[in-house]
Amino acid sequence: MEGSSKMSSPKGKKDDLYHVIHKVPSGDSPYVRAKHAQLVEKDPEAAIVLFWKAINAGDRVDSALKDMAVVMKQLDRTGEAIEAVKSFRGLCSKQAQDSLDNVLIDLYKKCGKIEEQIDLLKRKLRLIYQGAAFNGRPTKTARSHGKKFQVSVTQETSRLLGNLGWAYMQKGNFMMAEVVYRKAQMIDPDSNKACNLGLCLIKQGRYEDARLVLEDVLESRLPGSDESRSRKRADELLMELRSMHPLPESFDLLGLDDDLVKGLEQLMNEGGPVRSKRLPIFEEISQFRDQVAC
Repeated sequence: MEGSSKMSSPKGKKDDLYHVIHKVPSGDSPYVRAKHAQLVEKDPEAAIVLFWKAINAGDRVDSALKDMAVVMKQLDRTGEAIEAVKSFRGLCSKQAQDSLDNVLIDLYKKCGKIEEQIDLLKRKLRLIYQGAAFNGRPTKTARSHGKKFQVSVTQETSRLLGNLGWAYMQKGNFMMAEVVYRKAQMIDPDSNKACNLGLCLIKQGRYEDARLVLEDVLESRLPGSDESRSRKRADELLMELRSMHPLPESFDLLGLDDDLVKGLEQLMNEGGPVRSKRLPIFEEISQFRDQVAC
């Protein structure tokens, strides 16, 4: 008996090492076989079939649905992935809904569904200012490139606002994008959002404001300013600025009425600490959304 145990031990350790190296779970369920097809055999089509089997069998549905959507996106089957998530997320746990929202946002971005992306981002932000995000906890566990880390409500709010600002930029609504990016920078500033804010200002012909924002990056006044990618982008935008002939800095260029201009200027000048439950950005955005031209 003892000899038998010693003989089987190396095999067990080898199996454990195999699962660690390939990052696949152990077992022989549909979900395990789907992950094996995805990560070991590198057969995405087979993986999708097995993920469907896992979902239908109720085998790790939360993970199966998310992983299947990711594989579909890699195969440019984004529309199919969106429908799958929307149709089957009801089978998933409450804890999985936030991650599924993030998957949907990524899919909407991939296929250019900007309005859907904006609506979902604003819904997620409403949950934060209503105090309903993170299941009432101040932080949540996130995962990136296989590593887990903690994300605070403040960081998540700023991240979502940054994504919302980018979505408005894709619509060509640079004024609304500026409002959102400024709010994001008040909450949790970083160099990437500063570069996007600088681009919004350039698109509005507000070159001096853009120069000041971009110089904050190049003079390392913001978190992330030491990253080569952000510094390179800020440099490129400043070079673009220098090649332009500055126009008068006036909202009149946009053809907006005086009341709207005053309202937006007052909105952008607001500051103060972030409140724990309510985030005024949505009331402010909804107030001007129908008035601001895309």
